[in-house]
Amino acid sequence: MRLGIIGLPNSGKTTIFNALTGANRPTGATSTGKMEVFTAVVPVPDPRIDKLSAMYNPKKTIYATITYTDIGGLEKGISAGGISGELRNQLQQVEGFIHVVRAFEDETVPHPDVTIDPARDLNTVDGEFLLADLITVERRLERMVEERKRTKIANPTQYETEAELLNRFKTQLDALQPLRDLEVGEEELKIVRGYGLLSLKPVLVVFNAGDQPYDFGHLAYHHQKTRVASLQGKIEAEIAQLSGEDQALFLAEYGIAEPGSRKVIRESYELMHIHSFFTVGPDEVRAWTIPLGATAQESAGVIHSDLARGFIRAEVTPYADLIALGSEAEVKKQGKMRLEGKEYIVKDGDIVHIRANV
Repeated sequence: MRLGIIGLPNSGKTTIFNALTGANRPTGATSTGKMEVFTAVVPVPDPRIDKLSAMYNPKKTIYATITYTDIGGLEKGISAGGISGELRNQLQQVEGFIHVVRAFEDETVPHPDVTIDPARDLNTVDGEFLLADLITVERRLERMVEERKRTKIANPTQYETEAELLNRFKTQLDALQPLRDLEVGEEELKIVRGYGLLSLKPVLVVFNAGDQPYDFGHLAYHHQKTRVASLQGKIEAEIAQLSGEDQALFLAEYGIAEPGSRKVIRESYELMHIHSFFTVGPDEVRAWTIPLGATAQESAGVIHSDLARGFIRAEVTPYADLIALGSEAEVKKQGKMRLEGKEYIVKDGDIVHIRANV
């Protein structure tokens, strides 16, 4: 899963990238409009994996991961003629966005619009994406009309389905509302998958508070597939540079239970409507990422395609039962391990062992 970190110039998105990934990229430079992209893969903090690893003492412990891409080049007014080139390519490739909004004062880092106004900046980027999508939709509808004039449509039903969907999108965009607020079915998503519609993607808005807390409760920002968080980017980036013991001492000194960046990483993960099941044993304790609603057979395929093809059944133990009872032997004795078929919907935290004919 890949999420793009975006924001207006001098919003501190590179600081947030450093906080989330532990990178140490230079910050504070005023944007030159040059296209810059930096990527890092980050494990998703999960105390359940920590406890399972302590229980099994495996050779390897593997967490779920997120790939963050710091995407530069997004500025006010950039969508007037439609976003194109490398920036559009990068924005299209990610599955969702971390939208960094500036909420900190710093005279050494001037704001492009002079004043600090998070609500304005949030609406500015939203507006750029809405306009870019509207241009894309209108151009496609115009091409479809021309195609119909020039030649006979090979599949009229498919043509009408796409036209109806795009007109529904146009109505939404004309109302200045993001496409992610619409209910769009999986088959409809396939129709527009190649269009790179930006406001259709899930968004985690992160207010970058610098070194002071920021309360965003007064902002009315309610959309589907959207989460909102605040992060003291400057402090969190410093914490991310500390080693394990030094970091623990720093957190204890300031009374911080855990770095805020870990919460944002988990929010990023949950934003995408995915969750984890676990496989455990002396060789490996591992978190596997699946969509919400994935079946046991589909989950088996995430581990290996052969397990899905030869699926017989799944041994399933809820994480809470294993921790409460202390061992697999006790779980079986208490009848808490279940045998489930291929249509079983795997729950978040299920510990799964696949039986397959391979």
